[in-house]
Amino acid sequence: MSSASNLGRLYLASNNLSGNIPDSISNVSKLRVLDLEGNSFFGLIPDTLGNLRFLEILSLRSNHLTTKTSTHEWSFLNSLANCKHLKILDLSFNPLNGILPISISNLSTSLQQLRVIDCKIRGNIPMEIGSLSNAILLDLSSNKLSGPIPTAIRRLKNLQLLNLYGNKLQGSVPHDLCGLKGLYKLSLGANELDGPLPTCLCELTSLRYLYLFSNKLHSQIPLTFWSLKDILEVDLSSNNLRGSLPLDIGNLKVLISLNLSRNLLSSDIPSTIGSLHDLLVLNLSKNRLQGPIPKSLGDLISLKSLDLSNNNLSGVIPKSLENLYELNYFNVSFNRLQGEIPRGGPFLNFTAKSFMKNYALCGSPRLQVSPCKNKIHRKFKKIALHALRYVLPTFASIIIVVTVIIVYKKWQRGNMNLAMDKDLIPLKKWRRISYNQLLQGTGGFSRNNLLGSGSFGSVYKGILSDGTELAIKVFNLQIDGAFKSFDVECEVMSNILHRNLVKIITCCSTIDFKALVLEFMPKGSLEKWLYSYNYVLDILQRINVMIDVALALEYLHLGHPIPIIHCDLKPSNVLLDEDMVAHVGDFGIAKLLGEGDSIKQTMTLATIGYMAPVSKEGGDFGCYKSNLKREQRWLACCTHRSSHLVGGGGGGGGGVQI
Repeated sequence: MSSASNLGRLYLASNNLSGNIPDSISNVSKLRVLDLEGNSFFGLIPDTLGNLRFLEILSLRSNHLTTKTSTHEWSFLNSLANCKHLKILDLSFNPLNGILPISISNLSTSLQQLRVIDCKIRGNIPMEIGSLSNAILLDLSSNKLSGPIPTAIRRLKNLQLLNLYGNKLQGSVPHDLCGLKGLYKLSLGANELDGPLPTCLCELTSLRYLYLFSNKLHSQIPLTFWSLKDILEVDLSSNNLRGSLPLDIGNLKVLISLNLSRNLLSSDIPSTIGSLHDLLVLNLSKNRLQGPIPKSLGDLISLKSLDLSNNNLSGVIPKSLENLYELNYFNVSFNRLQGEIPRGGPFLNFTAKSFMKNYALCGSPRLQVSPCKNKIHRKFKKIALHALRYVLPTFASIIIVVTVIIVYKKWQRGNMNLAMDKDLIPLKKWRRISYNQLLQGTGGFSRNNLLGSGSFGSVYKGILSDGTELAIKVFNLQIDGAFKSFDVECEVMSNILHRNLVKIITCCSTIDFKALVLEFMPKGSLEKWLYSYNYVLDILQRINVMIDVALALEYLHLGHPIPIIHCDLKPSNVLLDEDMVAHVGDFGIAKLLGEGDSIKQTMTLATIGYMAPVSKEGGDFGCYKSNLKREQRWLACCTHRSSHLVGGGGGGGGGVQI
């Protein structure tokens, strides 16, 4: 390994390698990325890893590595304290055993992601965890950790994802979590937590995913909880939560999954639940709910799964549920329902298991319920026969024709609505916006709302009925490459999350219409600010823009599990929000370097005058011919000029990928 002292990145993932990790790996002193994931390495993690002082990413995931069980300290963790640039550390799926040592506080304050999943560690989470002040992801799930969640967690102000699922943690859900204002996902399920739900959870305005299932929580759900208007998934199942569901549940407009099963909830199901139009999964089973099934559930046109079983619900099954054409799972068994089971829509596919132990229900014999008795028909049979004898044939014909026309029109309208609904392909975890909403919000894609045009289509400004401002990128499907560009942008943008990347809200795709719905950037593109005399950027703003773009590229290249190459970075693809924060967008020709792919690299050494400056010391060589022009455009950020081509570039560590 000493002959590769200039190596910058070493990827050996999933190569069936075995044996001990050699100490000689520390001779590669300039190594920044070391990925040994998915092999069969065993033995101790070498302390010599601490000699890799420039190390930024270390992944030892999915091997058979262990530690000395006779001590409470992991010696390799102490040595990693020398790696002052370490940002990502993944030790998951190794039988490390022992306890999580307090020496975790020695890790670099630059650490952003720490994953120690299913490593058979036990004991308490040390208070020293609070020293990782720049962490944005902490995943200690599927271990044997016990004791309370430490109050020091409040010091992780930048934390976006906290996963402690599948441990034996005790005590209450700490109020300290409410200070993590940037928290995006909180998973504390399958532990032994008790006490009430903190009322301050409503302060986590960035929260999108909340999983507290399979604990011992015992309180009412705080009324303030229902003010988390941007939350997408909530799972509070298998606890001892009591009380009623308030009308405020209708505030969660973008909710796609709600699981409150296996609790002690009582009273009626509020009718406002029908306003959750994006809801895909609703599970209220095994509670003490009573009263009727609200007719408003028929408004949940996106619903795929509905479970109301094992409650005390009464009354009839609303016929409005026949409108739920996407519904493929339905269970109202073990209630006190009565009347006829609806016959249309999704009810054609349900079996007897959906209606068990509701003795007053009636309907088709295949559902194993009693046949319905038509009392009205028997009562008026003779009167109807007598009346029909005197009905004028002409009048009867008119009635029949009118009825057929009305039924046909309704059937036609229903099919059109169904076809329109099926044309939409919403991303599971994002907001559903219909084509009609886009059409209305842009004034019929009016030129007055046109923000700009590109190689594959146009971008329009849109305003929804609730006042939300959006940018709608409509692809011109007549242009070669538009379909591929749409697919690439969907694949890339659905898997990235960073403050300096343009956020996708949803997408709309039909045979002849494809569009991306994006976050609206009111300050426009960087190109406008650089090359127009009507807009001026001071030196601090220019520096901030360059930092923002650099952070976005660092995330795409190194911070994402699958490296992404933008391939079209230029000022017109950098957008500015209200606070002049830069966001990189337009991934239409981006490249994903997935498993089996490799970055095109070279280790050329020759006369400096005969090669690009990037090869000076032997380095990465994955640039496109347009890079010099792009360097010129970025130089404009500081000089406000755009007419001269500028060279440059520097050497760096090389790379090997197997």
